[in-house]
Amino acid sequence: MSKVLLALLAVACMAPLLMMTMAVEAQAADPLMARAMRLLKDAPIIDGHNDYPWAVREKGKMDLDLFDMRKPQPLLMTDFARLRAGGVGAQFWSVYVPGDDKKAVTTTLEQIDIVHRMMAKYPDQLELALTADDIVRIQKTGKIASLIGMEGGHSIDSSVGVLRDMYRLGARYMTLTHNVNLPWVDAAAEAPVVHGLTPLGEDILREMNRLGMLIDLSHVSPEVMQAALKVSKAPVMFSHSNARAVSDVGRNVPDAILQQLPKNGGLVMVTFVPSFSSQTVADYNKKDDAFKKANPAPRATIADVANHIDHIKKIAGIDHIGLGGDFDGIEDVVLGLEDTSKYPGLIVELLKRGYSDSDIKKITRENILRVLRGAEAVARMK
Repeated sequence: MSKVLLALLAVACMAPLLMMTMAVEAQAADPLMARAMRLLKDAPIIDGHNDYPWAVREKGKMDLDLFDMRKPQPLLMTDFARLRAGGVGAQFWSVYVPGDDKKAVTTTLEQIDIVHRMMAKYPDQLELALTADDIVRIQKTGKIASLIGMEGGHSIDSSVGVLRDMYRLGARYMTLTHNVNLPWVDAAAEAPVVHGLTPLGEDILREMNRLGMLIDLSHVSPEVMQAALKVSKAPVMFSHSNARAVSDVGRNVPDAILQQLPKNGGLVMVTFVPSFSSQTVADYNKKDDAFKKANPAPRATIADVANHIDHIKKIAGIDHIGLGGDFDGIEDVVLGLEDTSKYPGLIVELLKRGYSDSDIKKITRENILRVLRGAEAVARMK
């Protein structure tokens, strides 16, 4: 083996230790960072959306060994060293499949299988969580609690029976749509057809309540958001969305919906998609190629993301905010939030803005635990 190759291997092996050392040095240099890391130790982040399983499918041909999370993964945004550096203690792994997949149920089952294989491959690092209490128990062991989220109702092919099967396999939320309308529900990315929920759509939501599966309203139209709030007896979630008043894109949540979250008990898990975070980026993305060629692309920043948290806090309250980074599901990134190691920087920004320790813990962990427990309580009543 050449000296060059040996040197590269040594660097790769040392990378996780290097990241931890750098984190310790950053804490010593910055009291706010030290405070942020203490808070994340006490209340590790429960992140609402990570597309690592899709990256394994698309970039790794479904071979977990090609993107071994124990090793640095420069082509991805997620590995164990970065999750640990970021203070992530629980993760909803998205089992996303494209909305136009003609075999969406089969593909979703294969994606769920990837998550279960992750549990088997890394038993000392990951453990499947099915309840809020599971998350708390698993985090105490030092492992990352792992939950499954289905991104799109096309994954059940309009079948309540398939929905129940997905729940049995571990799915604990379902995003009602992705980017395409379904026979029973409209997506934010297309012109509305059913204008809310059909009777079948309402039945699906009631069954989700009965099961204890969270209703995820990211990707749906405002009419669907409103309809879901009327139907659901359990708290709803937005697994990866921002505030529409701050960045006016269809995927974000209007104030009229935010105002209703306190009564429902649900929450918005703020995401790091640049165009959802920055109005400047959203406006630039609408420009033609000639404009883009003549003008450099703007970048979203941590401050932009914090502005969404500020706004949701103002309209809905601190009890209705979480985090859903959408890492490995995005190509462009927010400056300072490039991968799963970067969450502490956002916590520092919030501390600078006067958020209390209690506020931070609600955002990172306590709010989503409450929402999960709320859904579980409703299921017990059915």
